Amino acid sequence: MKIHTFDTTLRDGTQGEAVSLSVEDKLAIAIRLDELGIDYIEGGWPGSNPKDKEFFARARDLKLKHAKLTAFGATRFAKNTIDTDPNVRALLEAGTPVVSVFGKSWKLHVERALGISEEENLVLISETVQRLKDHGREVVYDAEHFFDGYEASRDFALRTLEAAKKAGADVLCLCDTNGGTITGRLVEIVADVRQHFDGVLGIHAHNDSDVAVANSLAAVEAGVTHVQGCINGYGERCGNANMVSIIANLELKLHHTTIGPERLPQLTQVARFVSELANLPIRNDQPYVGPSAFAHKGGVHVAAVMKDSATYEHIDPARVGNRQRVLLSDLSGRGNIVYKLKELAAAGGNGGASRLSEESRRELLDRIKQMEYEGYELEAAEGTFELLVREALHPDMHLFDVVSYEVATKSTERGVQTTASVMLRTQDGVHSANATGHGPMNALDVCLRQCLSALYPELAQVRLTDYKVRVLDSKKGTAAKVRVLVEWSDHRRSWTTVGVSENVIEASWKALVDALRLELMRLSEKDSQGNQLLEDYSWGV
Repeated sequence: MKIHTFDTTLRDGTQGEAVSLSVEDKLAIAIRLDELGIDYIEGGWPGSNPKDKEFFARARDLKLKHAKLTAFGATRFAKNTIDTDPNVRALLEAGTPVVSVFGKSWKLHVERALGISEEENLVLISETVQRLKDHGREVVYDAEHFFDGYEASRDFALRTLEAAKKAGADVLCLCDTNGGTITGRLVEIVADVRQHFDGVLGIHAHNDSDVAVANSLAAVEAGVTHVQGCINGYGERCGNANMVSIIANLELKLHHTTIGPERLPQLTQVARFVSELANLPIRNDQPYVGPSAFAHKGGVHVAAVMKDSATYEHIDPARVGNRQRVLLSDLSGRGNIVYKLKELAAAGGNGGASRLSEESRRELLDRIKQMEYEGYELEAAEGTFELLVREALHPDMHLFDVVSYEVATKSTERGVQTTASVMLRTQDGVHSANATGHGPMNALDVCLRQCLSALYPELAQVRLTDYKVRVLDSKKGTAAKVRVLVEWSDHRRSWTTVGVSENVIEASWKALVDALRLELMRLSEKDSQGNQLLEDYSWGV
């Protein structure tokens, strides 16, 4: 059965804390949602703010191929006539083919918020829907707080739907605005409404009870064919129903049609695209599209997945555009190591990683578990793991050894100054350097490169792109052990290395040295394809 998708990321989603989208962002997202196959895109409330008014003005130039752009607003204000109400006028001026208009279904709101009678509220609904229909608009009527209103007065809540239906509303959307309705009761209410109304029923669920997606799916099973939600579950308070999960579940679990199976592989890309524009990291554990959605850490799980991925994966991740990942930690088994070595070999094309003997693999696993015990985290430090593999393959390779390093920071009238000195031993002797930098990490980095630049000029291409410090035992205060994760790039690929110590400078130094040592080992790879090793680092991100 066809289930119509109504995305409100650009309106309800922006009401979420820390979610802010510019007009340009909203236009870009609208295009991507259209490409995904969303049926309705609610762009905002043109009568409430200049940004949304500008969005609709500029959205007229969008060449949407599938989706219907939708403007959102309220029924007319009680103090205004339908001819003078600015909100209704703004909805019509937005020029969208569809208008979503909400009205009160809960007597509490009618009496307290609006301060009018039940009959007056029904007139507001009827007149607003009728005016929009008279101007040729498709109307989605959002029955705000419907489930709370139904519990308070079933008769009144149903009468509000009747007022919208008689006025010509194309969709009657039942809204769990406070997000407090549990799934079983929601199904009972939807089934009752279905018995009283033909035509298209919709569901708009909020996630305050953590059941918004479940409520949306259950509503479909009870007769709803129009589902509203936001990409990544953005929205006010605890968010709206996650449209990504809704689509995946409807298509793959309930076998309905939403965007169609041919577009499902776009889900992960769209979810991450929206999160980037919202400047919010996508949840690692977000179902279907999160980086951890198909990640395996326990050794028993990995061993089984290597034989048959269905043992611990409910779907093929490729169906939603995601991928399988195997993590390395103190919970790892030999299967984790074998999996990662095969991945390294496949990425490099030379099979070098597969040359490790069974004993070497066991030693590598033991080393990883010990490092994790000491506070290292190799899940996010794929560069450190690759270095461990290369060191296991070439135990006698010593491109350089650290003799000593020193760093000092002092405050002067001209500001804070940091100086460092480093001494290394390489194949052609001992090298030392002194440098001033923008903080300890930068000063040590400059010294290290100066010592190695004559032998390895290619290191000039390696640059730091991200730097994170995490306290591992906050109870110890400033004496706590810290973990430093540093991301690097050589303009072709990126990798992350990790260092752990009670001293943040030492932890940073370890990550710095490992990053450059890894790059040098790559450069020394005799195989012509060695430089292509591990081009895809997404398993560790």
